[in-house]
Order: sequence, then C-alpha cells, then structure tokens
Amino acid sequence: MIELLMNSCPEYSLLDSGNGKKLENFAGTRIVRSEPKAWWKPLLPESEWRKAVAVHDDDTRNANWHFRGGKAPEPWVLNFRDAFSLQLRFMDRSKQIGVFPEQSPHWDFILNHPVPAGTKKLLNLFGYTGAATLAAARAGWQVTHVDASKPAVAWGRRNQELSHLEKAPIRWILEDASKFCQREVRRGNVYDAILLDPPAFGRGPAGELWKVERDLPPLLENCRQLLSPKASLMILTLYTIDASSLLCKNLLEETTRRLGGNVTYGELATMETAGNRPLPLSLWAKWRRD
Repeated sequence: MIELLMNSCPEYSLLDSGNGKKLENFAGTRIVRSEPKAWWKPLLPESEWRKAVAVHDDDTRNANWHFRGGKAPEPWVLNFRDAFSLQLRFMDRSKQIGVFPEQSPHWDFILNHPVPAGTKKLLNLFGYTGAATLAAARAGWQVTHVDASKPAVAWGRRNQELSHLEKAPIRWILEDASKFCQREVRRGNVYDAILLDPPAFGRGPAGELWKVERDLPPLLENCRQLLSPKASLMILTLYTIDASSLLCKNLLEETTRRLGGNVTYGELATMETAGNRPLPLSLWAKWRRD
C-alpha cells in the first residue's frame, strides 16, 4: 500500500502552487520557485504571489534570483522543532536555498525512534547540507555524512554549529558516494543504518558523472555489503520524475533480501495552505528491522 507522508516542518509552509510554480514561506521569508509537478492553476490571487521577497527565474540559460528592492536578503535560520537548525540562503543560479522540507517526515522518524541497542553507525549518502545527519546525531547515531559538493559539506558543518551539536560524532566526507562505498567495502567497514538521497544527475568532486538509472543499482549492491549484521534501517528517496515509489520499493527489497524486516514505500508531499491540494515532491522507500 502506497503511503503518503506530508511535510511536518513547523517553520515551512506551501502557500500556493500552480502554472509550474510554488509560493513558499521559509521561516518568515516568502519566495517563488519553479515546480514542474504543479500542472494546475494557483488558488491565491496574483497580489499574494507579488509579496514574495525573491523569485527564481528558471530559464536554463540565465537562471537566477530576482529580489524585491534588488538586494538579496541576508542568510536566515530555519529551526526544526528543538532538534536542529539550518542556515538558509539564496544561491547563485540554483533555485535551492539549503533544505528540502518535504523530507521532514524522515527527520521525525529518525528523531522519534531510539537507536536500537548495540547499533550506532549511520551512513548518510548525498547528505546535502545535513538535515538528516543532524537529526540522526541528535537521536544518538554516530554519523558519516557523504556529499560530492564542497559548499554543501561546508554548509553542513555550519548547520552543526548552529544546532549546538559541535561535539556530536559526525564525520563530514567530501567524496563521490559510489567511490566512497567501494572503498568502504574493501576496508570491511559496516553501518547499522544507511540513508540515500541521490540526484537524478550530478558530478562528483573530480568530475565523476552520476546518472541515477545507471549508477543507483550498483551503489545499492555496495550498500548491501556495508550493512552490519545488526543493521535496522535504510531510507531511499528519489526525485526522478519518471520513476515511481514501486521502483524504490523493489530496489530496497532486492537490497535487503534475506535480512528480514519489511519495506514500506510511498510519496513525500506538502499540503497547500490555500486549499486542500497536496503537492507531490519525492518518492521514498524505507526498510526497517526491529
């Protein structure tokens, strides 16, 4: 049964969506970004959309932010409950600002489920700016955070400081996820939980080309070898528009075959405040063994 998980980030709201865009509020800052899954018409009047302090022009040749008054607001902070804090800021060209709030149900799951006895090591692949890493550290995991982007890793370290988790056992690794896992397999290292949030397309720090349809299955094979005998958790999220949650389910069932436990799967979505419309944003599957 496909399960729909809704955004649970208190300081984020989706105000409206439609015509390929979404109107959002991040901790008091209203912005407009493109959203290819919003095929319908907006519900709010244009006057509400014009209140945004920043609008991202998604033209592929000259994508950039446009700010009310012509100047970008200073970086600001989004707090997730009492668990951790994330610095948000407008990046050149990219429409991302440092967080994917639709993944908050996964953060809540990690925070609300105690680390099983005898297990401690969690691997977060494609960890971006560290929201899931910080949730896991707050819950008591020893976290290895891997991302191929130097700015993202530095951003994650800053978020660790903002969250007052400086003493938490987090290893920040700047590396291509596939290469890192291959080396970990050769070293004989294992983990008790693995999180994966791969992009559809990307490049590693040495120019390594990542294509999810080609590179995810062999990465999961290595992840299978990295699961310890006491492993209890894997979470996979995908933003690939032509994939499905059943695909995620099949991949995790294949990866965890003969390990026991069960796989749940579905979509991550955010409900508009303007109306009763959930905006689908991501696919997910979760393997859990109690």
